[in-house]
Amino acid sequence: MKLEDYELGGTHLRSSDFAKGKVLTTAWQPNLAYAWDNGVAIGRYLEELKGGRIIARVCHSCRRIMLPPRMFCELCFKPTDEWHYVEDTGTVNTFSIAHVNWDASRRGPKEPPLIPAVIEIDGASPGMGILHMLGEVDPKNVSIGMRVAAVWKKPGERTGAITDILYFKPARAAAAKAPRAAKRKSAGTAAKKPARAKR
Repeated sequence: MKLEDYELGGTHLRSSDFAKGKVLTTAWQPNLAYAWDNGVAIGRYLEELKGGRIIARVCHSCRRIMLPPRMFCELCFKPTDEWHYVEDTGTVNTFSIAHVNWDASRRGPKEPPLIPAVIEIDGASPGMGILHMLGEVDPKNVSIGMRVAAVWKKPGERTGAITDILYFKPARAAAAKAPRAAKRKSAGTAAKKPARAKR
């Protein structure tokens, strides 16, 4: 051994030292639970999901209907103005076909692939929407621009989470199986609906 190997006073260890119990070790399962404050906008958004509705915020300065909702506009830095219900239908903006689970484990050979998609929600400004899963569709038939509708959990099973929407499925199949939600009106002040932002 060279002198510089001991400058820090350390002891060289081999894997076999651990295997033979020459080194004291301990193991535990860490508790990584944490609390997250939803805030005003996301808190209301999640509460509305529990009721089977999707809600957005309006910025009259930018003339945008923002989803997910936020209390301050990230473009003009002004407080948003009112709540606004949007539809539970939309258009696939982009999607992926995944053969791995959320924990990076491979899906079984008989398990269908997952299809996460960004869905632009009807009634929100262009480019506004949510990331969710597609279901009841062959991955070969998914395309950008495809019309989809939400499939909701039963009211008694909802918890106020994005998973209160089970997935989105092709709109024609959704219309045939699920009754439409009641026509939505303003959710806050009775202000005029802003025009959609120009791109």
